[in-house]
Amino acid sequence: MKLDAPLITGEVALVGAGPGDACLLTLAAAKLIGDCDVIVYDALVSEDVLNLAAVGAELILAGKRGGRPSASQLDICETLIELANEGKRVVRLKGGDPFVFGRGGEEMRALATAGIRFRIIPGITAGVAAPAMAGIPVTDRSVNGSLAFLTGHEASEKSRMDWKALVEAFPVLVFYMGAKNLPQIAARLLDAGLAQQTPLAIIHAATLAEESTTIATLEQAANGSVSARSPSILIIGDVVSKRISWKD
Repeated sequence: MKLDAPLITGEVALVGAGPGDACLLTLAAAKLIGDCDVIVYDALVSEDVLNLAAVGAELILAGKRGGRPSASQLDICETLIELANEGKRVVRLKGGDPFVFGRGGEEMRALATAGIRFRIIPGITAGVAAPAMAGIPVTDRSVNGSLAFLTGHEASEKSRMDWKALVEAFPVLVFYMGAKNLPQIAARLLDAGLAQQTPLAIIHAATLAEESTTIATLEQAANGSVSARSPSILIIGDVVSKRISWKD
């Protein structure tokens, strides 16, 4: 199968929209967005990307944003199946990559169980793109040979992570959806043994016009001296000190 081949009747494409700027879409993503009947999109998909939709294409917002009213995952899966059964050519458009904290696996399994033809178009994930736009390498051979991608939700009381083992194993940590729980994340990392002066970068709205980067320390994040706005990517570790502000 050619990934950019036209969708057939009743087919669903799970498409990664990348970090926001339409220039960072894959060729396949751009082609399918511009040639489908329906786009079911998440809240983090930018207007630049949606503007590539074909004239007359139906746009259905199914975004999930923390703390805000949103469609349930079951509802989204059922919507995709219903649209496909109606013979629509469907693009399910998800910010970043569908399979990196994007619940793409749940949607893939639902489509497969229902016997719906589908394809997967990966996208550039924000955990790599956001630091790059800020001039921060997620890996640097003088700092790390490994890194961990995590969700900020794990800072809650119901965390499934062994935080001490985490900081011992990974010199660099990248948190998705970490804005709301920034103080809790920093406090957990300090309790797990990271130094107060460990550098931290908060990258908001990467690749978009409102993009901003804040450099701080874990101590500042824990005591509330700095804050983060959603959507933000957090990157923690000595690679932050390797930053080159290339846009300046």
